Amino acid sequence: MAKTPTLTSMSTSDLAEILFCCGLQESDRPSAEQVRAAIRARICACGGDRSVCVALVAQEAGDHPETYRTRMRWALSTVSAAYPDLGTPD
Repeated sequence: MAKTPTLTSMSTSDLAEILFCCGLQESDRPSAEQVRAAIRARICACGGDRSVCVALVAQEAGDHPETYRTRMRWALSTVSAAYPDLGTPD
């Protein structure tokens, strides 16, 4: 059974990948708490295995390459705002 990674052990980029494959959208204008809750829920839905989330990001990028960059930029900036202690994206 995969061990759920702690959010503090993940980088801004790691968390942005997880947010990317959540149901939240930029148009939802989610609060920081909504973003953190969505990331926690997605990690649990992926069985605590971040690589499952990364695979979902890759699938979405392949299925919708025209929106990938815009959504990932949103995810990175949103995670940076929701987790200010992590610093800038790596």
